[in-house]
Amino acid sequence: MSELVQDKESVVAATTSSFSNTTPTELNHSRTFLDARTEEDLISGLRKEIEAGRLPPNVASGMEELYWNYKNAVLSSGASRAAHAVISNMSVAFDRMLLGVEHPFTFNPYHKAIREPFDYYQFVHTYIRPLIDFKNSYVGNVSLFSELEDKIRQGHNIVLISNHQSEADPAVISLLLEAQCPYIGENIKCVAGDRVITDPLCKPFSMGRYLNLSFDYGLLHDRLKNLICVYSKKHMNDDPELVDMKRKANTRSLKEMATLLRSGSQLIWIAPSGGRDRPDPSTGEWFPAPFDSSSVDNMRRLVEHSGAPGHIYPMSLLCYDIMPPPPKVEKEIGEKRLVGFHGTGLSIAPEISFSDVTADCNNPNEAKEAYSQAMYNSVNEQYKTLNSAINHGRGIEASTSTVSLSQPWN
Repeated sequence: MSELVQDKESVVAATTSSFSNTTPTELNHSRTFLDARTEEDLISGLRKEIEAGRLPPNVASGMEELYWNYKNAVLSSGASRAAHAVISNMSVAFDRMLLGVEHPFTFNPYHKAIREPFDYYQFVHTYIRPLIDFKNSYVGNVSLFSELEDKIRQGHNIVLISNHQSEADPAVISLLLEAQCPYIGENIKCVAGDRVITDPLCKPFSMGRYLNLSFDYGLLHDRLKNLICVYSKKHMNDDPELVDMKRKANTRSLKEMATLLRSGSQLIWIAPSGGRDRPDPSTGEWFPAPFDSSSVDNMRRLVEHSGAPGHIYPMSLLCYDIMPPPPKVEKEIGEKRLVGFHGTGLSIAPEISFSDVTADCNNPNEAKEAYSQAMYNSVNEQYKTLNSAINHGRGIEASTSTVSLSQPWN
């Protein structure tokens, strides 16, 4: 655990090391939370910032709730320096949230992950790492990820089609692969919903990913170089007055995605379900949400017409216990954020050939559905293997003829 805990001053050193590298926004920013040394300092700091008019009470309430949930999760790990990790990580998280309220960050259409003067990418990893039970976490077919890296370096485009479980998904992918394939985590472009750039408690975590903003999982756009934001179908009609704007934005995104792929060497992750997985209401069991076939088909056609060699792989994630979503899809921004310490899983299967899957199809629509279903079936089968290993205690023995589990960090 000592390797997982970073002193908060080292995390923000790039922000304060020299005035030449520090923005005016940072210089005028309150240090209430960076100066905190105890839990009491953090909680009283929230009250201080409310009284100073810098922090809205509703945001402060959400931050305090997050603190207690994060504390309980990290302490449950039993790690020797867990208490220190809580104060260190939450003081930096609170500081970034406050900065976002004082000086709201606007995500440009082509927002690259912010690595300086403050390294948001490293911040997210430091925050999420203590929540992962690495002893009970597994990667399926890790050698395939190494193959992906080779293809990307050769100019090929790679698209990962997977389920989506939590706001921690991008960090989980990076952390589970950092020992063997750190290149994947640092270069993956994540297609994400627009809500990750509007919620004040979520925005700092999005700033550490490459984003490409647009919005409906069938139409894409590049917001962060590592995060591609889209208007999800699940939230398309939340505000009837914005429906037309969202659709136009998604159309622009589709064009931007095509431009991105034409340059080659792109690694894109998309969850064509249009949102996070939810448990079966009758059994309580989690499972990958069904895919939207149009989203899968649009990505396939973009890859095929990019002019660069392209490959599409089915990938599966299991990490809902780290940051479980609300039981139901919510319209309002500001969801209750639960946090947990738990094992996680990531698996990838060989690419699926469109021509092989659709050889017997009679028309384009039938082919589109068949290909999307083949992708989903692979993701679902991988998920079952991860679930058996992590939630049913079988560990490595849960490996199958198609999913070879390992722990690359050992």
